Amino acid sequence: MAYVITDACTKDFLCAEACATFAIHPTAEETEAAEAVTQLFINPDECIDCGNCAANCPSGAIFSVDELPADKTEFAQKNAAYFN
Repeated sequence: MAYVITDACTKDFLCAEACATFAIHPTAEETEAAEAVTQLFINPDECIDCGNCAANCPSGAIFSVDELPADKTEFAQKNAAYFN
């Protein structure tokens, strides 16, 4: 998994719109799914490590898995679990 979304996510969908591989869900079009979660998630199998999501996240919620703050490491598993 190259990038991880953390709990600072505001669900503005800017990262999903910037994603080169459509690896971020739920999208704005997935209304029911978006309403059911507190944040967006990156599919670790589809992320290509391009960094577009992090560059377009105004809330600073997206980190490279290697740069996750110590208090946010559980979000790598939470992102992956969303897609299982």
